[in-house]
Amino acid sequence: MGDPAAGGEGPPASQDPGTVPQSARIWNYWLGGKDNYPADRAAGDRFVAVYPQIVDIARQSRAFLSRAVRYLAAEAGIRQFLDIGTGLPTVDNTHEVAQRAAPDAHVVYVDNDPLVLTQARALLTSTPEGATSYIEADLRDPDRILDGAARTLDLDRPVALMLLNILGHVPRYDEARSIVARLVGALAPGSHLAVADSTDVLTGERFHAAIKMWNQASDTPYYLRTPEMIAGFFEGLEVLEPGVVPVTRWRAAPTTSEEPDEVDEFCAVGRKPS
Repeated sequence: MGDPAAGGEGPPASQDPGTVPQSARIWNYWLGGKDNYPADRAAGDRFVAVYPQIVDIARQSRAFLSRAVRYLAAEAGIRQFLDIGTGLPTVDNTHEVAQRAAPDAHVVYVDNDPLVLTQARALLTSTPEGATSYIEADLRDPDRILDGAARTLDLDRPVALMLLNILGHVPRYDEARSIVARLVGALAPGSHLAVADSTDVLTGERFHAAIKMWNQASDTPYYLRTPEMIAGFFEGLEVLEPGVVPVTRWRAAPTTSEEPDEVDEFCAVGRKPS
């Protein structure tokens, strides 16, 4: 449901009056950021009143991004990342996590909101050894994304494709799978795919009610997937351990003797075989 943001004082009023709730800014509000307007906060509060767990989902989803990127850069040796659905900048963005492990990592961010990309360009700067670039494009136009990414990334070498909280914005599941297949198909063997999306496994009707309210008010409707549907995005890939699991359980460092709490967002990381 969008992507998180934090920091700053909010988008300039001259560029965006902020009278209509916007998904990236609502997500930002749930994470305690400042890049949001009263309309975003009001919409976020209405959603939380119906489904309070969304705040935890937002935070745990961001933590999964950090763990996945750290694994991909530090252990899998990936040096190229294609992050589609950038959202507003926050701490531990993809290039920051990747370049801490590998300063020469190259990252391409993709979003279809020009205001998001304007802010990203201003705040997301690369290490001298690496590179970041930005593409204004819609997920439904994978060829445009691939053409733009090829200006920064070498698609003949492995790439990590990050699709976090973005595929749920594609209404038809078969279309979403087709988009993923087109993107992964253009990447070299050894590339990886990371996906996370909201589900209705734990909370069922309460989450459906909140999503219905969201879709009536938002400019970006969202559609819940099942874990089995998320697994379908990895057809033909080697899914890494621990498989398709709640984001809280993907290679999280143990803090107690108990299993981490589950949230209604599932994820997986897979590798394109040689």
